[in-house]
Amino acid sequence: MFAHARTEIARTIARAIAPRKPMRVSEWAAGKRRLSRKGSAIPGSWDNSRNPLQIEVMDCFSARSPVHEAVALFPIQFGKSEIETNILGYTMEENPQPIMVVLPGEVSMNKWIDQKLNPLIDETPSLQRVLTSTGSRESSNRRSFKDFEGGQLYIEHAGNPVRLKSTSAGMVLVDEFSSFASALKSGDDPDAMLDGRTSGFPSTYKRFKVGTPEIAGLCRLTALWEKSDQRRWHWPCPDCGHEQSFEWSGLHWTPDGQRCWYACRDCGVVIEEHQKTELIARGRWLPKYPDRKIRGYHANCLYYPMGLGPRWIDLVGMWLDAQGDPAKLKTFINDRLAEAWEDPSLRKVKVNLIRDRRELYRLRIAPRGVLAITAGVDTQDNRLAVQILGWGRGMTCWVLDYVELEGDPGEEEVWAKLTDLLNRPIAHELGGWLNIEASAIDAGGHRTEHVKHFVRSRRVRRPMCIFGAVPNNAPILSRPKLEDVNYKGKLDKKGVHICHVGTVNAKHWLFQRLSADADAVPEARLIHLSEDLDDFYLDGLVSETFNPRKNRFEKNRGSVRNEPLDTFVYGYAAAHHHELRLHRASASDWDMREARLMGLSRQDYPVVSRGTRSTGVPDLPPPLDSRGTHQVPSPALLVRAAIDEVLCKLDREPMSRVDRARWAEWRSAAAGTPEEVAILDALTDQLDDLNSPIAALLDNALVQRARDVLRAPAQNTNARRVARGTRNSGLR
Repeated sequence: MFAHARTEIARTIARAIAPRKPMRVSEWAAGKRRLSRKGSAIPGSWDNSRNPLQIEVMDCFSARSPVHEAVALFPIQFGKSEIETNILGYTMEENPQPIMVVLPGEVSMNKWIDQKLNPLIDETPSLQRVLTSTGSRESSNRRSFKDFEGGQLYIEHAGNPVRLKSTSAGMVLVDEFSSFASALKSGDDPDAMLDGRTSGFPSTYKRFKVGTPEIAGLCRLTALWEKSDQRRWHWPCPDCGHEQSFEWSGLHWTPDGQRCWYACRDCGVVIEEHQKTELIARGRWLPKYPDRKIRGYHANCLYYPMGLGPRWIDLVGMWLDAQGDPAKLKTFINDRLAEAWEDPSLRKVKVNLIRDRRELYRLRIAPRGVLAITAGVDTQDNRLAVQILGWGRGMTCWVLDYVELEGDPGEEEVWAKLTDLLNRPIAHELGGWLNIEASAIDAGGHRTEHVKHFVRSRRVRRPMCIFGAVPNNAPILSRPKLEDVNYKGKLDKKGVHICHVGTVNAKHWLFQRLSADADAVPEARLIHLSEDLDDFYLDGLVSETFNPRKNRFEKNRGSVRNEPLDTFVYGYAAAHHHELRLHRASASDWDMREARLMGLSRQDYPVVSRGTRSTGVPDLPPPLDSRGTHQVPSPALLVRAAIDEVLCKLDREPMSRVDRARWAEWRSAAAGTPEEVAILDALTDQLDDLNSPIAALLDNALVQRARDVLRAPAQNTNARRVARGTRNSGLR
């Protein structure tokens, strides 16, 4: 008897001094978690076998797991919040530390506390024991704050930046991460602020972000998933053993939607839904990119456990019912397939597709079809972004140039560069020259008064001071509104006018045309992009996505600056100037513009070399095309176009070096006046050293002479001066 008692005492002491047996989150949930009737269809003890996909996700947050960050894309009612509450309860009891739970807004935060947190505490006695107090009047037990042994629990929402600051946490649990705002009221990024909360725990921190995706390009959850190892649950085929994941494309059904089945991707064997439970139980998570540090988990509605979600045939009915209804289709794709919704109009304007759409024409040389030119200017604190667009029949558009002029718009220097750029005529492929007929300059930001002063000074042709319109259904260009007042306090009719641009409508117009051009041949496209445009421009042109929930365009996650898109919109708005109205131009208006251009081309036609004229060719008229207009062969590069290209390269990339092939093209340029030829010869002579930056080679006096020559109209003794106050096409 005494010996037996001594043995029991020894065992008790051994258990007391033995190292604590490591426990995983799934083991804690199976042993201590009880589901409440308030939030579960099957109350009682937690059973991991009901949904095996949850086990590994939970165990990533065990005390000895090496995983620091995980993201999960699951369909609705898949147990996402239950996974979070299990992780929360385990951490409070087995691995205490400061914990922060974050939800998108205050309403969702209060709902989570009532439906998830309070039932967790009420149904888990072991969790109640670690709380410092359960009294409702205690400061350690508030609604959004719980104090427990070894740590504290903070429940916050991302609607207020103050709530995400001044809190250090070893674990951050983020629910419905895709619903977070793109930026807080303070201008901060909520995702970056949340990641900064764990900076005090560099070796032990853990972050879990879960939810259902929303809109492709804007969804934070999808963007983080793209950086993860992208795990999917693979199960073995019962016939061939091939491991694969459930995909919606693999589900088949009869035409009447009364029966459905899944087909193996490898052997095509029919898999009925009743086999799903066994197949899932034999499956495992397999990563696509095993070397990545972030764990990513994705599952769709086909993985719903039997009895805990819609059946496959019910999902087929939802899918068929959603066809033809974009709103229902978006909800099904987001909530059931756990995939990001992609706007059909933007599906064909992805960056990789746009890059393959570039055409063989040079910048600042207007191709055939261009009959008018406008410009859009975006104002930033340290630069002016300028885009020059050419317009033809049917509002077909050619991007003729995109330039960023460095300099503070609060100073005069950058406005002098803009004046010089917008006053230079653009060489046409057929000969002759086109001037920029209208410019729209954004006055938003910190340089509004400087923009107004520039527009007021009338240094360029038809300048417009514009702001983005607040209403989402605003017209492309509003009616001009007087802004300045005279000494009598009345509106000054000679002052600056303010116009508002309907950016939402303009961007819809652009993306619809880019989408329509996806399968068109280059000659039939509505938007033409030059091969000289770099990847930054093309990325920026499609850097925004339409958010139907907010009825506006928002910048894509991780995309480049959107100045190329903004300046395109402004250039399009300039085409709507009340004196131009290119969008309302009739066929006769375009014919008149084309006739004037061809007239200038014929007058410039005899010039076949630098300052010399042919003696035989002028006696023969140029050949006629199908419409009866003359087609004029143009030289490879005009002298004025070569000078313009040199100055643009100096403005854009002053520290770059000249390419040997391009330098040779400048030297061989033709059809210029003696003064233009002399200036081009002087420029190319100074650029003979191809190993030095262009800014270090060119003389300032010579550059100024070149600018003066380009600002003057092309030599044309027969050009008729347009009378003041009459409409003209902008051709000089």
